Amino acid sequence: MTRSGRLVAAVAISMGLTGPAAAQAPAKAHTAAITTTLPPDEARERNLGTYVELLRSDLRSLKVAVITEMMQFSEAEDRVFWPVYREHEVIQRGINDDRLALIEEYAAAYPAIAPATAASLVGRALDLEGRQLALKQQYFAKLKSVLSPAVAAKVMQIEHQIQLLVDVQVAASLPVLK
Repeated sequence: MTRSGRLVAAVAISMGLTGPAAAQAPAKAHTAAITTTLPPDEARERNLGTYVELLRSDLRSLKVAVITEMMQFSEAEDRVFWPVYREHEVIQRGINDDRLALIEEYAAAYPAIAPATAASLVGRALDLEGRQLALKQQYFAKLKSVLSPAVAAKVMQIEHQIQLLVDVQVAASLPVLK
């Protein structure tokens, strides 16, 4: 396994991305503690919010660590990369928030999803994919303007690998329509 593969695998393991059960274990333990003092619906909502924030903060920290380790930026590259990265992450958070809202809507409607709801969910999911692609294109263009195209491509590759891990985890956690 390559160094890149080992680091991405380490991110997956540290994020609990080795299967749906591993990712849900902390949430289940936390739910048990909350449900003893809160109504079930409120406990579930609070637990979901806490768990999502925990994953987000862990993912942000791990992404920075992986990028730092994998890229081995020179001082000059480091100085120009991180402002572009931070700007990208702000916009990415908005897309991720919209994606989470869509997933929550799907979960709330499942398993009895009406045809109009299904069409709306898919249309909005495709819109999110379009926004994500546009953001990647914008990010790569900015990276190429401050780094060499090869270095910019390497950043994109690492980001893509991390995103694939997240996407697999999300997909594995969602039930398929019946």
